[in-house]
Order: sequence, then structure tokens, then C-alpha cells
Amino acid sequence: MIEFVQATKIYGKSDRAALDHLNLRVGDGCLYGFLGPNGAGKTTAIRLLTGALRATEGTVQVNGIDVSTDPVAAKKMIGFVPDSQEIYDKLTGWEYLNFMADVFDVSESDRKARAEQYLETFEMTEAASSRIASYSRGMKQKITAIGALIHNPPVWVLDEPMVGLDPRASFLLKEEMKRRARDGATVFFSTHVLEVAEKLCDQVGIIDRGHLLVEGAPEELQERMGDASLEKLFLELTGGDPAEVEAK
Repeated sequence: MIEFVQATKIYGKSDRAALDHLNLRVGDGCLYGFLGPNGAGKTTAIRLLTGALRATEGTVQVNGIDVSTDPVAAKKMIGFVPDSQEIYDKLTGWEYLNFMADVFDVSESDRKARAEQYLETFEMTEAASSRIASYSRGMKQKITAIGALIHNPPVWVLDEPMVGLDPRASFLLKEEMKRRARDGATVFFSTHVLEVAEKLCDQVGIIDRGHLLVEGAPEELQERMGDASLEKLFLELTGGDPAEVEAK
């Protein structure tokens, strides 16, 4: 479970909040899509959730643990796949996975079993012995995802995870996201690919200019808006003033 309570982030001396009093709760077993245009506040929210940034106001909790007051305990609950590919190029895939397992104190038997399982799932078994520097962008994305799962986290957070993946790799990642949610994990990911969210998610939230505009199951949102597609709803909401949308 993850929960944002009045979570606000203001960068430096800016007169506008990048994230403005976000209230959001995502329960166990939910696959949640966080939607918004570029600069909407999606990555800021994820950085608060993963402890990379501290909230200016409000709180962020992971399974009841406050990320600000007990960041190490909160981070142990999370597997994080960032939107960047800045990982350790000089390591082999196996070395990287062992490094991630060491960070999270995963036993030798568990790390071997999980690494082998996920390397097979993501079709990376043969590549695992090669240096990450030789990997394509999609392969780096997959080894990062495997590293984020090596400690079997109850919360899996992904920032724009489909970027750079070919259709096969994207399919494998989406299937794993669905499987994790079915097994009771909280899966929270940001995207601006509306078709993915519409088909994949149990719940979605649409954010723009730091404001959460609307959330709910995709079919519920479409029905609420007169059976409009998620794409049409997204464009309508993000094309206006957030205060006007919230007033509706």
C-alpha cells in the first residue's frame, strides 16, 4: 500500500508547486497507472515516494512507514525502475543482480532462484554474463526491472517503463506487472501511453500541473464522462485549468 497525504513539492524559490497537495491511496493488489503530460508532476511524485526527494509539505507512506522519518525501512519495501538507464555499465548482468541482492540482504539461495526466474521471464538468461555496456536500451530496462524485483518487494514502482522497449519486451513487462498485482503487490507506474493504461490498469489517476484531476477505474471514468475514451478524457482534462476541472 502507498499513500500520499497532502503531499506537496516546491522546487527552490519557485512560486508554483510541482506537486500540489496530492492525496492518493493505492492498496495491495492494485495495478495503478499515473497519467499526465510531460511536466505534470508524475516523476516528482515518484521521487517523493522512493525517497529521492523530501516533500515540502505533507507525507508519503509505504505500507504505513513514513518515507521521510524512516527512509531505509520504506525503501526496503520498494522495487524501483527509474526512467533513466544510468546503471553500472562495467558490471555484467549477473554482477548487477548480485549487487542489488546485497543491497537488500537477499540470501544466496533466494537471489539465485529469483534471478534465474526473472532472467528467463524477460529472456535475458544468455545476456546476463555480458557487460551491461553492451546492452541495448531495452535490455538495460529489463535488467533494471529484474534488479528491482530481486528482493520480492511488496511495492513495485516504475517510471515510464515502456519507453525504449520493443513490442515483445513491453508485453513481457506488462505481463509481469499484472502477475505481481494478482499476487497481492502494489504496482504503481507513470505513463503517458493511454492505450497501455486503459487495457492494463485496475485504477488510473490523471495529473496535470501538480494537481490530481480525477481517478478511478478506467471504465468508471469513461462512464462518468459519457462513455468517452480515456484518450478523450485525458485531452479534455489536461487542456483546461486544474481549478476548473476540480470544480466539476
